[in-house]
Amino acid sequence: MLFNKLHIILYVSNQEKSTAFYSDLLNLAPSLYVEGMTEYTLNKFTKLGLMPEKSIAKLLPNIPNPKLANGIPKCELYIFVENVSEIFAKALKLGAKELNLPNQRDWGDFVGYASDFDRNILAFSKTI
Repeated sequence: MLFNKLHIILYVSNQEKSTAFYSDLLNLAPSLYVEGMTEYTLNKFTKLGLMPEKSIAKLLPNIPNPKLANGIPKCELYIFVENVSEIFAKALKLGAKELNLPNQRDWGDFVGYASDFDRNILAFSKTI
């Protein structure tokens, strides 16, 4: 294995709004919440982080500001769950935008697609 831990960080326009969304969606309290970063410990190897766009722009001023890409999907979280339709509906109720209803896909997964407030793609999947 090339790594022993994985930390996925999404750049978000509103840390508080995104923290509320992901806390409810994941049914998980943040393991870290400070100005400039929210983290969720998903398992002993993986964390999901939410960093405000202004924080990454300050930390790495030589990169294009993620704020310039608002409304453009920048990543996809492909999340395996037991009840795709239930979690998909929950995401929509929390404010996610429906992109494609849960459906059987030709690669063998039952998947529904939505997007969060920053248009990051959320795929809720179960292998059938």
